[in-house]
Amino acid sequence: MTNEKIIIANLKCSGCASTITKELSALTGVSEVKVDIENDSIDINYEQIERKSIIQKLHQLGYPEATEKNGLLMQLKSYGSCIVGRINK
Repeated sequence: MTNEKIIIANLKCSGCASTITKELSALTGVSEVKVDIENDSIDINYEQIERKSIIQKLHQLGYPEATEKNGLLMQLKSYGSCIVGRINK
């Protein structure tokens, strides 16, 4: 089991956190996801899944790892994910 903290960009609110938690928890091999809005981070426990799959899912949602380029398109994706998270919460 791997436990990792991932620093991400575009994390704004509980809607964002809800979407991230739901989408990452649905990945096979992910057992726990905790989103820390104040520190722009995710604590995640996983096994039998590659880290790059997790990073790719975050990127698709609009929350790239803080080391990635964060252009306007990525920021717009995160707003869409945020809205969905607020609706589904």
